[in-house]
Amino acid sequence: MEDTDMNDMLMTRNSVGSEDIKISARHVQVFYGDNHAIKDVDVDINDKTVTAFIGPSGCGKSTFLRCLNRMNDTIDVARVEGDILLDGEDIYDKRVDPVQLRAKVGMVFQKPNPFPKSIYDNVAYGPKIHGLARSKGELDEIVEKSLRRAALWDEAKDRLDEPGTGLSGGQQQRLCIARAVATNPEVLLMDEPCSALDPIATAQVEELIDELRENFSVVIVTHSMQQAARVSQKTAFFHLGNLVEFDDTTKIFSNPEDPRTESYITGRIG
Repeated sequence: MEDTDMNDMLMTRNSVGSEDIKISARHVQVFYGDNHAIKDVDVDINDKTVTAFIGPSGCGKSTFLRCLNRMNDTIDVARVEGDILLDGEDIYDKRVDPVQLRAKVGMVFQKPNPFPKSIYDNVAYGPKIHGLARSKGELDEIVEKSLRRAALWDEAKDRLDEPGTGLSGGQQQRLCIARAVATNPEVLLMDEPCSALDPIATAQVEELIDELRENFSVVIVTHSMQQAARVSQKTAFFHLGNLVEFDDTTKIFSNPEDPRTESYITGRIG
């Protein structure tokens, strides 16, 4: 990539987010059986900021992302060590209910995965099971607000009873984002949310990510350095299970400190 192109991207939407720390991770290790997948990761993730995790395939970025809402709990052979605090509270404390945690720390996956339900019921599902609406009217308000936040209301408002699976790929991913924000989470995790989308849908989701950071801490795993440069304010570079470098996105892409980061940015490793 031309240096000027990357610099242009870095100038786009790269205003600094709040410096309030939302998630603090210390000495995090992840094991899949005998495989040591994540090695001693320390990182602070700010509120109302987009943080990008980049690195080669298999480097641990998605594994670490899944630690942040205890999704690795669903894998029998996975073991997580270390401390991960959300607003100063240990999310791995035995008293923490993972289901309640995931209402606070929502997740959007790589491939759009709407439920086999109507558009309305896809968004209403989380608020219903968490008891966030006391009436049909309140639920209607949450559904509309969530679809508006996901920039999908205008396209979906006249077809709320139709199956979510009938939407286009990009619309399905925005429906999944609406579903994730419907429980009014504090953090939104996104695991390569655009990898299955065409360029137009990708641009729409990227625009949406920038808007979402006004209300949420957003953490995105992406295989695209251009995307990281466009949407994030902070970037973490993972390699072979290690967090090699974490800094302002502008600095990571223009003046990285670690030679491994520079090699990845310039395409010499990947």
